Amino acid sequence: VMVTERGMIKRVAAGVFENVRRSGIVAITLKKDDQLRGIAVTSGKDELLLATARGQAIRFRETDIRTMGRGASGVKGMRLKRDDRIVGMNVITSVEEKAELLVVFERGFGKKTNVKEYKRQKRGGSGIKTAKITAKNGAVVNTRIIREEAELVAISQKGQVIRTSLADIPTLGRATQGVRIMKLDSGDHLASITLL
Repeated sequence: VMVTERGMIKRVAAGVFENVRRSGIVAITLKKDDQLRGIAVTSGKDELLLATARGQAIRFRETDIRTMGRGASGVKGMRLKRDDRIVGMNVITSVEEKAELLVVFERGFGKKTNVKEYKRQKRGGSGIKTAKITAKNGAVVNTRIIREEAELVAISQKGQVIRTSLADIPTLGRATQGVRIMKLDSGDHLASITLL
């Protein structure tokens, strides 16, 4: 499954990428103002949870997306406002109802929310609120499904890095702004995260 920044989503059988030339092959056709934001391998029975920079999220079955050829541009996964963009694509398997969604913000804030708070919808809607966006926490930078106890490594645009246990980040409701997980210098923003 592939998702673009402008909310297009595409499902392709993995077998079409078995014999890739050295020069590469086309995986998705993108519109001029769009770019690939996420890619994931799924089982065919999973659910997807897309999240946006402005704090919206949508959860739907991957079977809502028909399988397409390599050259297709996809279908609308989520309807976005003009100033919004997709920042996270997460795969939820059938056994992960107890999992949590980690949401991190550009000003160093973060939170976890139970996946069961995200009701399943149909593909192509505008979703529901996953975060309260304020001047204090900033836009959503990324989201991740937490499957087990792990550590979060976060890096800022100016190269500052922190490592913290996910157990130290509180579990909060969807429409909340999170807590500070990283103190940033003035003008710096959270750039990327990974889980260890």
